[in-house]
Amino acid sequence: MTRATTVRAVLAAAVLLVSVLITLTMSPRLGLDLQGGTRMVLQAKDSDTAKADRDSTDRTLEVLRQRIDSLGVAEPTLTRSGEDRIIVELPDVQDPRKAAEVIGRTAQLSFHAVQGQGTPTEQKPGASGTPSGEKPDTPTGEKSGDGPTLPDEQGRALDLGPARLSGAGVKDATAAFDAQQGAGWTVSLDFHKDAGRDWTRLTGEAACHPVQDDRRRVAIVLDEQIISSPQVSPSVACNAGLPSGSTQITGSFSADEARELALLIKGGALPLPVEIVEQRTVGPTLGAAAIDASARAALIGAAATALFITIVYRLFGALAAVALGAYGLISYAALVALGVTLTLPGLAGFVLAIGMAVDANVLVFERAREEHTQHPGRSLRSSLTAGFRGAWSAVADSNVTTLIAAGLLFFLGSGPVKGFGVTLAIGVLASMFSALVIARALTEIAAGSRFVGDYRGVNGISGPGRVRTWLNRRDPQLMRSPRRWLLISSALVAVAVLGIFVRGVNLGVEFTGGRLVEYSTSRPVDVEQARTALAGAGFGDAEVTTAGAGDISVRTGKLDNDGEHALRAALAEEGGKTTKVRDELIGPSLGDELRRNALIALGIAVLVQLAYLAARFRWTFAVGSVAALVHDVIVLVGAFAWLGRTVDGIFLAALLTVIGYSVNDSVVVFDRVRELWAKARRTPVAEVANRAVLQTVPRTLNTGMGALFILTALAVLGGDSLADFALALLIGICVGTYSSVMTAVPAALVLERSSKAPPPARKRAPGRRSGTRTARRDPLDNGARV
Repeated sequence: MTRATTVRAVLAAAVLLVSVLITLTMSPRLGLDLQGGTRMVLQAKDSDTAKADRDSTDRTLEVLRQRIDSLGVAEPTLTRSGEDRIIVELPDVQDPRKAAEVIGRTAQLSFHAVQGQGTPTEQKPGASGTPSGEKPDTPTGEKSGDGPTLPDEQGRALDLGPARLSGAGVKDATAAFDAQQGAGWTVSLDFHKDAGRDWTRLTGEAACHPVQDDRRRVAIVLDEQIISSPQVSPSVACNAGLPSGSTQITGSFSADEARELALLIKGGALPLPVEIVEQRTVGPTLGAAAIDASARAALIGAAATALFITIVYRLFGALAAVALGAYGLISYAALVALGVTLTLPGLAGFVLAIGMAVDANVLVFERAREEHTQHPGRSLRSSLTAGFRGAWSAVADSNVTTLIAAGLLFFLGSGPVKGFGVTLAIGVLASMFSALVIARALTEIAAGSRFVGDYRGVNGISGPGRVRTWLNRRDPQLMRSPRRWLLISSALVAVAVLGIFVRGVNLGVEFTGGRLVEYSTSRPVDVEQARTALAGAGFGDAEVTTAGAGDISVRTGKLDNDGEHALRAALAEEGGKTTKVRDELIGPSLGDELRRNALIALGIAVLVQLAYLAARFRWTFAVGSVAALVHDVIVLVGAFAWLGRTVDGIFLAALLTVIGYSVNDSVVVFDRVRELWAKARRTPVAEVANRAVLQTVPRTLNTGMGALFILTALAVLGGDSLADFALALLIGICVGTYSSVMTAVPAALVLERSSKAPPPARKRAPGRRSGTRTARRDPLDNGARV
C-alpha cells in the first residue's frame, strides 16, 4: 500500500467515524412540509409614520414573536427575508385562522374622551388619532380639533375627541374572570408612570360630567373600533380620576377573546401593517407519508444502482457501491451537522444525489478500461491511477456545473426549493469525496491484491466492456452529417413549442396567485359531487380535481381563511369528516414576482453556464452546450404542456437540475474532444468528435442508468408529492442524455466550420520539462532490471 493510499484510507475512516457519531447523536431538522404545520410569508407595508425598511421590519418581527409565543405554538420560527418580508413557521398548526388573525392585526390602541352622541360617519374631516407608540401633541385637557365618530359596543355612534393616550403607555395587560362584580372576563391594564398620570387626568375630566351622560365615558379604541367605552364610576370625584392599576376593560368577552385582547395590548402595536402574501399548510400525515415513501425509494433505488454498477464493473463496482453507502452517510451527517432544514424537495434532492453520485466512479472506471485496453502490459494499479488522473478534469467540470445549478436554486428559489439547492450542493461535494477518496482507497487496496491481479476478469476494468466492444466493432460514423441531428432536435423543439401554444402551460398557484387546498374525506366523493356541493355554497368558480388516493383538490382565486373554512364545511356535507391535507395560498403580487423570478433564474442559468463553458472550453463548444441546454428546457416544458402537468416551484427545481445534468454530460464529451484533438491536431474535427462520442457513450449510458433507477423508484413509490418532480427529471435526463451527444456536438461542429481558432494545444505532462523526456514509472516497479 502506497503512502497516498494510506492517507486516503485514514482520512476516509476519520470522516466516516465522525459521520456515524453525528448520525447517532443528532436529529435532522424537518421542514414544515415534512413535519406538518403552517408557513406564512408576510409583506410589510409603508405606514404614514414609518417606511418598510430593514429596521422597521425587524421591530415588527419582534412584536409578532411576542404575539406568537403567547399563542402557545411549539417552537415557532420567525425570520426576516430581504428588506420587508417576514417568514413565520408554525409547526403542527393546521388551522391558521386564529394565527393569521392575531398576526395580521396592527393593534393600534388609543384612549379617547367621549364628546357626546354623534351621527354615523366614516370619519370627520381632519380627524386622526395619534399613532401607537407616540404621545399626543396636544396637551391633556385641550382640544385640537374633532376626533373620529365610531359605533360603541351597542352600535350607537359616539363623537370622540382626539387620542389622549396610546398603547405604548400600557405597561401590562392581563385577562381575568371577575366573579365578584359579575363582569365576566375582563382585561386589566397597568400603565407606565407618565401614561398613568395621563390616564388619571383623562378619567378625572370625564368624572366631571353627570352619571349616565355619554361624556362621562372613556372610549378605548383598537384598530379604529371601540372595544370598550366604560363610564367612570360615580364614586370617582371630578378631576380626581382613576389610578393606573385599577383600570379594567369590560365588554362581554369570552375567555379566548379576553386573552387575545390582552395579548394584543401587551405585545404592542405593529410598527408596520403586514399582509399575508403566502400561506402553506401541510397535514402531518402527508409529511410522514412523504418521508416513508422517499426512504423506500432511496433504499430500492440505491440497491438497484449498486447492483447495476456491481454487474458492470464487478469487484470495483461492488467497492464503488460501498463508497456509495458511505456517501449517503456522509451527506446525511453534513445536513444534520449544518442544521439544514430538510424540506420535501430537499429530501428528493438527497435521494436523487445518490443516483448521481456514481457519475465520478463511472468516469474513472471507464477511463481505466480505456487505459488498460490501450496498454495491456500495464499493471492494474497503473491503469486505475491513470483512470483517476485522466478523469479528473471531466469530474471537476461536471460537478462545478451542478454546483452552479444548486447555487441558482438557493439564491433564486423560494421556500422549500432553497432546501433542494442546499442538499444538492452538499450531495455533490460528498459524492466527490466518496469517489475520489473512499472509492479510490478501496480500489487501490484491492488492485494491490495478488488474487485480483492474477484473475483480472474479477476486477471489472481489465476488459473494455460490452458496449465499448460493440461500438469499436461497428464504428458508427455518427458525426458524418451533423445537420441531420440538428434537424431531428429542431423537430423535437417544434413539437414542444406546439404543445405550449396549443395546450398551454398549466402554471401552478405559486405562479398565478390564488389558493389550492387538498382534502381527504371519510366517504368517497367524486369530482362532480364535490363541484356541485361547492357551487351550492357559492364557490361556483372553483376548479375541482382528484388528487392522490381519492383526495379532492380545490383551486380558487382569492380566498381567505374564513372562506376556506366554509368551503371545507360544504365538502363535509357530501364526504363526511373532511381533513385538510395541504393548503397553499399565494397573493397575486407574490405570484407575479415568483413567475418573474423563475424566468430570471432560467436566464441567469443559461448565461452563467455559457460563461463558465466559454472560459473552460472553446466558444464553439460553449455555444453547442448551451444550445443543447435550451433544447432540453423547451422540450421538458413542452412535454409537461402536452401531459397537462402543473408547472410550479418544484418543477423549476427539476428544470434547473436538468440544466446542470445536461451541461454535465456535454462537458464530459467536449473534454474528450479537446483531449483527442490536442493529440491529433491535423485530424478533421468531425472525426475527432465522432471518436470522442464513441468513447464517452458507455459512461453516459451507465451514469444515466444510475439516475434512472432512483428516479423511477421516486416516481413509483414517492407518492403524489414527488411524482411530478420525478417525472420532470426522468424526461429531462433522457432528453439531456440525447442532446449532450446529438445536439451539442453537431452544433459545435457546424460552428467550427466558420471558426478560425486553431486546434487546442496539447497539455504538457505533469513533471515533464522542456527538452526532456521522462517516462512515468509504474508505482509497483522498484526499478530493478534483469
